[in-house]
Parts: sequence; structure tokens; C-alpha cells
Amino acid sequence: MSTAPESVLSRFLRYVAFDTQSDAASSTHPSTPGQRDLAMLLRDELLALGATDVVLDEFGYVYAYLEATTRAADGSELPSLGFIAHLDTSTATSATGVKAQVHCDYQGGPLVLNVAHDMLLSPKTHPALANYIGCDIVTSDGTTLLGADDKAGIAEIMCMVETLLLDESIEHPRICIAFTPDEEIGRGADHFDVAGFGATYAYTVDGGAWGSVEYENFNAAEARITILGVNIHPGHAKGKMKNALLVAMEFNSLLPDGERPESTEGYRGFYMLENMSGTVESVDMRYLIRDHNRKKFDVKKQRLVFITQALNEKYGTGTVVCDMDDTYYNMREKIEPHMHLIDTVKSAIRDLGGDPETPPVRGGTDGALLSYKGLPCPNICTGGHNFHSRFEFVPVQSMEKTCELLVEVAKRAVRAANNL
Repeated sequence: MSTAPESVLSRFLRYVAFDTQSDAASSTHPSTPGQRDLAMLLRDELLALGATDVVLDEFGYVYAYLEATTRAADGSELPSLGFIAHLDTSTATSATGVKAQVHCDYQGGPLVLNVAHDMLLSPKTHPALANYIGCDIVTSDGTTLLGADDKAGIAEIMCMVETLLLDESIEHPRICIAFTPDEEIGRGADHFDVAGFGATYAYTVDGGAWGSVEYENFNAAEARITILGVNIHPGHAKGKMKNALLVAMEFNSLLPDGERPESTEGYRGFYMLENMSGTVESVDMRYLIRDHNRKKFDVKKQRLVFITQALNEKYGTGTVVCDMDDTYYNMREKIEPHMHLIDTVKSAIRDLGGDPETPPVRGGTDGALLSYKGLPCPNICTGGHNFHSRFEFVPVQSMEKTCELLVEVAKRAVRAANNL
């Protein structure tokens, strides 16, 4: 075994070469073979590092453990602590053939991602880039996403594992590691073995800019709208045609203009028309409904029901059908009884020279679903920006800081447990 941990950059570049884009249309677990390929590599690396009870299960989850190096002040076992990241990448942008490139010692201005496609990553359109003067910036070549969401998290957890195993003098509780498939399509917690995982608390390492820890996320629902029209030759359509396309346009017009993703930020929720297809005879629409506030979330869902009822009264019963399902909830109510999890991370960030932030997640995480399965699981930063985009980037120094942060959180879990 080497005497120093492998660099997080080296690990990250190795992992992003795997095409692990998930597929919502697949019925397999994991949904794509590339995820299992990466899972097999991680299993083998964990075994080589000396982690214990390393398992790659039938659903594509990787589990591994680091035994505690100390006990609580009263001699009892410390609460075990988990770290989780996901294997898959988003379906929003191509993830095939990722060609990562490192732009060393960034000195401002635009970064050239791809000369042939005239693609630039500019602080004018992506202002966060200007915060990283002097850093080494990792991007794709602009033809795909990069995959920092969440392969940066995987690399950072693996570096933490290696650091803790190399230095047995570091006191920490039992550490539970998990890498999950299909988070991006909402299935990351479906087959997660919470009881078998054995963690008392956990963190997903799946956040953004370095220095953030998150414990609030959207409440989320999906609505599937079906509109049935009546088609007939337009020359003889008077009093007979019912144009489903126009009814669909009317349906959407009855939603508030200001409650769309492109018009909202912070704690403001939205409706997003994610997909729409059809003809005069029938239209299918898919909406995402999001809000941090549970009451506002319920009001948003009820509005879709009222619109459906109103259009059926206007155009005839059965013209509009609305099927709606909740997909996940805000983890805040599950984390608030365990705010030491947030305080520990914030304290570590400060001591590492950062200014901790707790922004609301404008999305969801495996941690939100796991929190409702009995495993309190807030979210720690990875250092990445512009996820799900060809303009995704991550500073190497931010990944390095997150590696340090994870080690500190593991160490401070001992102190936190003794103070509970």
C-alpha cells in the first residue's frame, strides 16, 4: 500500500471515464450497465484499500466499512457514521465519451472548452467561475457533461477512506460507505438497505460549491396530464372539433407565469412543464411540482386539480385527466432533531478556512429519501458547479478541501457523540 493517499484528481479522472448515465425507461437495477461497471471498480478499490465487509449487491449498491478506532468517553460504542454518493449521471446532457480536461492556474476570462464547436465557459455567463482565480479547473470538452455530480463525491469519499485507513491514529467512529445507482432518476433509495447499512447518521456527498452543507430540499410531485380531443376534417369542424393541443395550451396558461424554474430561486417553488407531445386528438403533458413549504406544495398540487375540473366543465367530462404522485419530501423536519450533524460540518468548514453556508437544495437527494426511511442524512458539498450541463466544472482545490472536510467530519463525530 502506498504511504500517501492517491490524489482526488487522479481518482476523479478515472471515474468520469465511465458512462454511467441512468435510464428512466429501464426496468433493470441498476438501470444501465455502466453503473455496475463503475460499482465493480469501486468494490475492488475498497477491498484493495483494506475496507471491511465490502459488498456489491444484486441491485448495484456498493457497501463498505471502516471499523471504529475509538469508543465513547463512557466506553460505549460510538454512533456509526455514513457517507454516500451516487454512481449515475444526469440524463439531461450526453455522458458518453467524457473527455475531461484540466485548465491549470486559471487567471480569469473565458476557458476554451472546444475550439471546433466554439464553446467557452465564461464568467460572464457563469459568474461563479470568477471565484477560482489561481485554481485548476476541470471541465469536459463541451460535448458532454463532466460528471462531477456525483463522481466528485465518490472520489472525495474514496480519498477519505484511504486517509483514514493509512493513518490509524485518527480517531473516528465506525464509518459506513455506500455508492448508490440511479439517483438522477429518483430510484437511488429504492433498494437501499438502511438496516444492513447500519449507520446511525449519514451524509450524502452530493452538493455544490465548497463550504455548503444542506438540510432543506424541495417537496416534489409529478403530474401526468392527458387531454382527449375530437378530430375531424377542418372544413367541417364547426361545433364538432375539440382540439386537444389548444386545450393543453389553455391548461398551461392557467398556471401562474411567475412560478416557473426560470423565474424562481431560493425558497420559491415552481411548476415545470417537462414534456409535452400530442395531436389534435390527444396530448400528454408531464409537470414537475416543487416547493420547500409543505402547505404551498399542497396548494400547488390542488391548483392542478382545480384546473382539471374547470376544463372538464368547459369541454366535457373526461377531456382532461390528471394523475399525480408525490416523489419525495423536504428532509428538514427529519434533520432538525439532529442539528449536531449540521453544526459539526459548519465548524469544520470554518476551521478549514471556509465560510459555511446552508442553502436550500432546489432539487432532491438520496439523503432526503433516506431521511424518511429513518436515516437522517443531510448533504455535503462536492465543490462542483453547473451540474447536468456541458458547462459543468469543478476546481481541483475544492475537491481537495472536501476530502479534508470529510476526514474532519469523521473525527469530529467522536466529539459530537460525547456531547449529545
